[in-house]
Amino acid sequence: MATLDVYGKRRHEVASSNYMLRQFAITIAYDGTRYGGWQIQPNAPTIQQVLVKAISKATSEQVHVQGSGRTDAGVHAIGQVGSFKLHNWNPPPDPLVPAINCFLPSDVIIRECREVVTTFDPIRHAKSKRYRYTIRNSPVPDPMSHLYHWWIRKPIDIEAMRTAAESLIGTHDFKSFETQGSPRRSTTRTVYDISISPKDSMDGTDLWIEIEADGFLYNMVRNIVGALWTIGSGRYGPRRMKTFLESKQRDTSDFTAPPKGLCLLKVNYPNQVFL
Repeated sequence: MATLDVYGKRRHEVASSNYMLRQFAITIAYDGTRYGGWQIQPNAPTIQQVLVKAISKATSEQVHVQGSGRTDAGVHAIGQVGSFKLHNWNPPPDPLVPAINCFLPSDVIIRECREVVTTFDPIRHAKSKRYRYTIRNSPVPDPMSHLYHWWIRKPIDIEAMRTAAESLIGTHDFKSFETQGSPRRSTTRTVYDISISPKDSMDGTDLWIEIEADGFLYNMVRNIVGALWTIGSGRYGPRRMKTFLESKQRDTSDFTAPPKGLCLLKVNYPNQVFL
């Protein structure tokens, strides 16, 4: 018979021909341009919706797909994580990748599938998430990739933005960077890293603003990027970021960066959840 360890891990002491309830974690990449975000809703196609449909077709089972978080309309991902349970799947996880991808639209793919403990929760078990926001700083727009960055024509002071970003490292109350409408029990989060890296692009520079934290509030990354832009543009000095943070208030005039420049890069989990 099967035994369980403290994480609920299944020890494979059963014959491989026996079916049992199994849970899988999938790594998902998608272009969020034409979707209304992650969560199923009645008036727009969503990532969760197309995944449920594709997995059900590939496995002939009705499934619920839970994500590691809800990305907004227009936001992209290369490392979103979702999970679902199957009752009648006996092969290893790997064949699920091509099987599901056959039924997905071209702007959504499964990159990887791994078996996890049946108690796995993609939100609760996440140790950290990393996002990248891309700003295109150039005198002219780029018609080839305009759906994946925020175009800013005027020069940006990168060093001022880097200095300002240092104020956000560590454990703080990020209430002033939470958009109203999705209250949380706690607005305290720990930011492990913020990097701002310039990359050559057509007639200008792409600024990759990457943020890793133990969790994010609603629109937290886009609001941080908006604040960094006000500093990089010269509207405020770098010290203003600490003032924003300590105010613990979200002013309606504060700027939120557009969703199309945001991409979820990776969600990190402890090794113990994987079988």
